[in-house]
Amino acid sequence: MINKKSVKDIDVSSKRVLVRCDFNVPLDKETGEITSDKRIVESLKTICYLRDHNAKIVLCSHIGKTGKNISLAPVAKRLSELLNQEVRLLKDIDSEETKNVVYHLAEKEIVLLENTRMTEAEEANDMEFAKKLASFGEIFVNDAFGTAHRAHASTEGVTHFLPSVCGFLIEKEIEALDHGINNPKRPLVAIIGGAKVSSKIGVLTNLLDKVDTLLIGGAMTYTFVKAQGGKIGNSLCEEDKVDVAAEILKKALEKGVRMLLPVDNVVAKEISNDTETKICGVDEIPDGYMGLDIGPKTIELYKGEIEVAGTVVWNGPVGVFEYQNFEKGTREIAKAMADSNAVTIIGGGDSAAAVEKFGLEDRMSHVSTGGGASLEFMEGKKLPGIEALQDK
Repeated sequence: MINKKSVKDIDVSSKRVLVRCDFNVPLDKETGEITSDKRIVESLKTICYLRDHNAKIVLCSHIGKTGKNISLAPVAKRLSELLNQEVRLLKDIDSEETKNVVYHLAEKEIVLLENTRMTEAEEANDMEFAKKLASFGEIFVNDAFGTAHRAHASTEGVTHFLPSVCGFLIEKEIEALDHGINNPKRPLVAIIGGAKVSSKIGVLTNLLDKVDTLLIGGAMTYTFVKAQGGKIGNSLCEEDKVDVAAEILKKALEKGVRMLLPVDNVVAKEISNDTETKICGVDEIPDGYMGLDIGPKTIELYKGEIEVAGTVVWNGPVGVFEYQNFEKGTREIAKAMADSNAVTIIGGGDSAAAVEKFGLEDRMSHVSTGGGASLEFMEGKKLPGIEALQDK
């Protein structure tokens, strides 16, 4: 059980509090406008708590990749609207003006430092850069779960210089994922999809010690089918991972885990909404065709497992849901989870995008804000940005 101090466990009144948020929001390429403010909204609980408790608030975050030099100006604007208070963007963290503004903040005042990835020192976890960031606060609050799996200057580095606790978002993520995987209401059903077995080996191996039932979907299915000697046509297959897939199937059998592969699928010659599709057995795909979604029999099979589950954890879509031709499987899985009485946990990334697309986000118990972070959590890995925080 992960038990870290949160912002509620410390006195923040009149203190300068450096808060690492996840403001890595999507921007319209042409207008530069924010296309989804979900991550900003998720940070508000912590920010408002600090404001209500008379803290002097210094926010920081990355946006985009190092070298892109994308400004957080649209975020400062949106935050100002949501908080009904000006959030000033401090563009040059090395300037005397920025230091002067930060050191003379009033209680309840909020400023935002410019994109931490404006410098390579962020991802390198450079201690001088971390020390500079830490100088803006007397306390550090990490509320960026989406980057908790990275040991960067603004997530792990600053903890070497300041008392460090988690915000409400990270607290919520830890509680949902830790409880859902390590102390679940049973039966625990995990749905693992996505394109490649290679990116999910750690998750699958770790979950074999936790789950009662494991449902497989997405293109990674065909590496498993190949391992069983099935005919997969032109479906995506990692030839160098066929032996690994066979080993995972064997371990599941040994551990008494029900590991189900699709029994049928939707196939086509190309990934397109205009292409002709047909249904066939998962191990009987004709040459020239590739599997792009789970079929109707598999949908019913998987829905049956979800209906009797106590907890369902889902990471990775079961088809190419971005295309109408191949979205039904992912949509029906999402709908079955929304309709179930189980604790339902969506492991961020494409799975979160899918439930959002189908308008089912609000009907899930928890939708993680971190794809990579939740994946590594499900693998049983320790997340540097969380490990570095003070224990209760």
